[in-house]
Amino acid sequence: HSTMMMRSSRQIVAAAVKRSSLLRRPHAAFQVCSYRGDSGEMHQNLSEKEQNLLNIAMPRSDAIMERHVRFPKLDEIPVASLGPTEKVGDAALELQVRQKRLIYRAKQRGWLEVDLLLGTWANKNVLTLSPQELDDFEAFVNMDTIDIYNIVTLRMDVPLELQTKEGNGIVERIQEWARGHPLGKADPATYEAVKKENNLI
Repeated sequence: HSTMMMRSSRQIVAAAVKRSSLLRRPHAAFQVCSYRGDSGEMHQNLSEKEQNLLNIAMPRSDAIMERHVRFPKLDEIPVASLGPTEKVGDAALELQVRQKRLIYRAKQRGWLEVDLLLGTWANKNVLTLSPQELDDFEAFVNMDTIDIYNIVTLRMDVPLELQTKEGNGIVERIQEWARGHPLGKADPATYEAVKKENNLI
């Protein structure tokens, strides 16, 4: 999924700056970058010039990421894309567009288990969520797919910002729903039926 591909945008930009600089320097192949254990987070050994280039590039990278994860307002959608009775600035239409995009984003993760679990839940519940609950669900689907999977399957805790004192926040409700094995237990026929019922294929 594109969100997964963008999870390390800062490292990608830094690496690009590093590569462009190394191409202009002799013996570039002998440059060494250090890594931090098994976390995959890279410590970049950047020169002052490279750091300055990175400082210039990062605001653009952050803007691209912000644009990638947020939902567009209606005034950003071409009028030609609206129906004959739809108007820019219509709050109800904007909510409808947001709900449809959240459902689509939930069921098109590129990972079958998450597509089935998150997509099925979204298809059944997103249209009934309050504005605050939509915000929380949007924050959840903007997470990396592997983290979503680990949270839904109880391998990771719910992020603090998405937890509630009552334990009934959006993500906590998704976890509770998933505990009931809503898709069956390793049953291909059940998976196939769920995919068809929730338009996941």
